[in-house]
Amino acid sequence: MIGYLRGLVLELDDDLSLILDVGGVGYRVTVGSRLHASLDVGEQLTLYVHTHVREDLLALYGLAHKQERKAFALLLGAHGVGPSLALLILDQLGVDGLSSAMLNEDADALCVVPGIGKKTASRMVIDLASRFADSEARLPAVAPGAGTSLRQEARVALLELGYSNDEIQRALGSVGELDSVEALLRACLRELAR
Repeated sequence: MIGYLRGLVLELDDDLSLILDVGGVGYRVTVGSRLHASLDVGEQLTLYVHTHVREDLLALYGLAHKQERKAFALLLGAHGVGPSLALLILDQLGVDGLSSAMLNEDADALCVVPGIGKKTASRMVIDLASRFADSEARLPAVAPGAGTSLRQEARVALLELGYSNDEIQRALGSVGELDSVEALLRACLRELAR
């Protein structure tokens, strides 16, 4: 099993995969959309890798931190969560947001992720809350900024302003990726004012 790769980014593909040259061998690795968008061809990259093996598939999923790889593996233990959805959850919530949602059994926090409804979120909490609460499975904090989610921070702010979870989910689902919580809040408030 491959657990760690360091090499040069040779290609960036539209399907969120990349080819990483490690000592003359090119590995195709799928990464999250945030990481993918931040990369350039020719850049040196270090990835913590989850090797996903199925009967008909061998795929590599790359994560920026050990904590993300651990959270990714835990997510795969939930009913109905595959690698693509696990990457999307980590992109939207970050490790800290995911840990908080699981430890607080907050299914609504998971509903901000596109493709996760109340039923799926509730099932994930049932499947994973005890694993996140287990002291051995508890995820260590990620360096400041590395595991935080702008969307999670915006969600909390909108809840404090009195908006419902459904309104917040609709607003967050309709705005694109932005570079600050303030910009995300402004876009959400414009959407909610419609």
